[in-house]
Amino acid sequence: MDGNNRWAKQRGLAGVRGHRAGVESVRAVIKRAAERGVATLSLFAFSSENWKRPASEVNALMELFLMALKREVKKLHERGVRLTVLGDRGAFSHAIQQQIQRAETLTRDNTGMHLVIAANYGGKWDIACAARRLAEQVAAGKLDASEVDAERLDQAMGHSGVPPVDLCIRTSGEQRLSNFMLWQLAYAELYFAPLLWPDFGAEALDAALDDFAGRKRRFGKTHEQIEARGA
Repeated sequence: MDGNNRWAKQRGLAGVRGHRAGVESVRAVIKRAAERGVATLSLFAFSSENWKRPASEVNALMELFLMALKREVKKLHERGVRLTVLGDRGAFSHAIQQQIQRAETLTRDNTGMHLVIAANYGGKWDIACAARRLAEQVAAGKLDASEVDAERLDQAMGHSGVPPVDLCIRTSGEQRLSNFMLWQLAYAELYFAPLLWPDFGAEALDAALDDFAGRKRRFGKTHEQIEARGA
């Protein structure tokens, strides 16, 4: 979800105003994704690299994150959405960590759309954590090194239980992954929208989903194989 700062600057506003406007887009996208039958929606809210931003902006983002957790979770719960926060929570304040726990506990039995919020998250960090978990099992004699394969690494990832990404949407015209779900994006379709995130709403999501629906996903197979399978 990129472009909040640029959106604010174009309007002569402080950066935090752009982030607040971005929350409105989050609401709209969550609602439309659920209406379109999306089973899992992952939003990259705050990367592990974002701590490098000015302290005033980081503090404002943390306040906004806490406020959103308090205000939005009840609405998500009423709509049957299950919430998971993916990332290293240790750097967050005690208040934020508590609110994350409450939100996940409140929604954990919901059977509607699964909403994954990536916060203080990095794809390399995720893979490294999984590798360390497997290494610990090998060191403890619970797993033989020869048994470590892609499937076991996948199971050790922090996203355990979340399916691989089908479609990755990047806003604001940027065309890079920025360390987001590197393992999970292995076969994802990429969609780059020119809109800044606060301008990305329900109609923009519809356009991305419709574009995705028209793509042929081969997963290493030939076009002929896919056509034959469809027949």
